[in-house]
Amino acid sequence: MNIIRVLVIDDSAFMRKILSDMLASDPRIEVVGTARNGEDGLHKIKQLSPDVITLDVQMPVMDGITALKEIMQTHPIPVVMLSSVTEDATIKTIQAISSGAVDFIAKPSGAISIDIETMKQEIIHKVITASMVKLPRQQKASKKQIPIKEPIKELANYHQTIVAIGASTGGPRALQHIVEQLPKNLAAAVLVVQHMPAGFTKSLAERLNLKSELLVKEAEHGERLQHGVVYIAPGGWHMKLSQIGTSIFIDLTEEDPLRGHRPSVDMLFTSVAPLQEVNKIAVILTGMGNDGTDGIKNLKKSDDRTYVIAESEETAIVYGMPKAAMATNLVNKQVPLDEVSRLITKLV
Repeated sequence: MNIIRVLVIDDSAFMRKILSDMLASDPRIEVVGTARNGEDGLHKIKQLSPDVITLDVQMPVMDGITALKEIMQTHPIPVVMLSSVTEDATIKTIQAISSGAVDFIAKPSGAISIDIETMKQEIIHKVITASMVKLPRQQKASKKQIPIKEPIKELANYHQTIVAIGASTGGPRALQHIVEQLPKNLAAAVLVVQHMPAGFTKSLAERLNLKSELLVKEAEHGERLQHGVVYIAPGGWHMKLSQIGTSIFIDLTEEDPLRGHRPSVDMLFTSVAPLQEVNKIAVILTGMGNDGTDGIKNLKKSDDRTYVIAESEETAIVYGMPKAAMATNLVNKQVPLDEVSRLITKLV
């Protein structure tokens, strides 16, 4: 068993101690050092060559965002960000995830002793996951348009089209890549479930909105779906769809997490399945686990013309969710991230 060597970078001596103790409690992890800010961290990276870094967002001397950019340029290493749930910190965290960080953890907000055990399991899990990922390359939309060769006839000629997307670890970066390439006249509503806690999805929606010709927003309970809008499920809420006549509405619910997730990709996909006279496209992007597989089965069972797309292993930061989708034998096409938007546009 290879031991995962971790460097903890945080300006708080208390947090450095807490994080080090948490990580060291797992036999698969060794904390090889700590650093008090980004500048100190960059020196320690050269000395210690860690496998994974935990990096605080807000620090004096050199903050986490500046340090992350330097790490990605000079010593590309999987990074897990640590963030408080303040508006400024959530904005910076989403920026960090879009700039190459693998994942993030929200720091305990209330009585720290109550939240510590939950945080311990989460940070161990995310550090181990980070140690296994392929670092994202700087992906830019290819200027050379690769044609989608085979004719696509699976969709019916309905007036309404829904594109439902599920993503987890590495998702914000993949989503940014996709929404940047979708045309502003897209005749479809796009619904996104990204595994992310409450407080961060609003910042994600705002960042994606700046990058997209479409309107990107955090979904609201009861709103009617419109073409040309990307709806992000709020952290901590399931996003489902309901139909009244030809109108389709968003339902946000606080039902129990499904397989540990709220929002859940399975919950969204399954709610799309019974919709009548709607073209359905389901997309599974990078992420750990198998969220979305039951939803794909329900979609295909309800309407075998549903078109399912999975991100290919070559671009997925974590190939868990797309691999599980492929194992259903219900995926119509597996494509690299750069081709997802073009395929959606061609289908619509």
